[in-house]
Amino acid sequence: QKALDAGISHPEEVHLNRSVIYGDFLRDYAAAERELVQALALNPAFTPALLNLGNQCEDLGRYADALAAYTKILQIDARHLEALSRYANLQPRTGADPALIPRLRRAIGDSAASATARANLGFALGRLLDASGDYVAAFDACTAANQASRASAGPGFTPYVRALQENFIERLIGEGTPAAKASDAAGKGPSPIFICGMFRSGSTLAEQLLASCPGVAGGGEMDFLPRLAMRELAPFPDTLAVLSTAQLDTIAVSYRAELARVSADARFVIDKRPDNFLYIGLIKSLFPDAKIVHTLRNPLDNCLSIYLLHLDQQMSYALDLMDIGHYYHEHSRLMAHWKRCYGSDIIDFDYDAMVRDPQPALQSLCASLQLDWPGGWPLSVPSGRVIKTASVWQVREPLYQRSSGRSAHYGPQLEELRRYLADLATA
Repeated sequence: QKALDAGISHPEEVHLNRSVIYGDFLRDYAAAERELVQALALNPAFTPALLNLGNQCEDLGRYADALAAYTKILQIDARHLEALSRYANLQPRTGADPALIPRLRRAIGDSAASATARANLGFALGRLLDASGDYVAAFDACTAANQASRASAGPGFTPYVRALQENFIERLIGEGTPAAKASDAAGKGPSPIFICGMFRSGSTLAEQLLASCPGVAGGGEMDFLPRLAMRELAPFPDTLAVLSTAQLDTIAVSYRAELARVSADARFVIDKRPDNFLYIGLIKSLFPDAKIVHTLRNPLDNCLSIYLLHLDQQMSYALDLMDIGHYYHEHSRLMAHWKRCYGSDIIDFDYDAMVRDPQPALQSLCASLQLDWPGGWPLSVPSGRVIKTASVWQVREPLYQRSSGRSAHYGPQLEELRRYLADLATA
């Protein structure tokens, strides 16, 4: 505000930055949109504000507004590759503009396209090809997109090393639970419900459906525990052995404050961070009564879904199909350990069973979490509820079964992975 009061040049950039603070950090999406509208009032051709406006409209489920924002960018600059990829990703599964596939291919082949742009465009192309039934071309497009994503990560990229992951999981099995526990006086406020598992296993859908229960608010993918492990508890998990009750109480109080930022009035707030499965030992020491929903689905479908989607390069396993299979196995190995430790406090939620017959699966989940059964659930997410994950549009559709068994379309491409997972299961 001081910069604006001082008459800074290009004030639209200030409003853009303010919108990021409001939206990403303060969860005040109405204020964030007001800032973006103000930026565009000052400079209607300011494409960064249009891009952020489109992204926020996606998070809020406002399809037409998001599409309009990306369309306007492309009218201003037909070579704006990020807007093109986002515009393509908003196309319906049936009835997409047929000219988009060749347009995306031309853009990917443009010598001026960066590795980041080629990755964004390539995954958008793969989605359209998959929807059109051209599965071989879709897989090839996503393979190239994963390679471009790896190239875009730059010199600081840390590749996935299977032996290191195996060692880390082994250490979590042996040392991943603190000896101490937080006390009953560790803070007031909402209690957490954790949803974790593999990415693309139905966790966003589970959260949105649970958030329809009275007294439950969805917190999305909260980064509290991963941030804690990387900073205050580094080197993790070694430091867990020396944590005291007082230290755990301090962490629990801070965590409850994060939950209260989501909703101070809710009885429960959901932390839907899939890779929190790594921290279940810590979670149960912070909140001994916590319930953990473990989402799972058909392994081949799950691994394929990760491979066909553009995820952050920090999840380096996601860039290679066989690395995804290895990560899946290590995840399963650790979850088996946590279940031995915590029994019924870990609740499996099978995505495939849920979409086949929703009400019994959802009612059972409600009972396991001791939540009031609302007597029926909306089988699509209301517009206006914020979703900030890669599943933003899939989870807003009415429940569908097309993702169950999706791997059957990719039989030859997945044969090596299928044999690998089968061999590990019988080892």
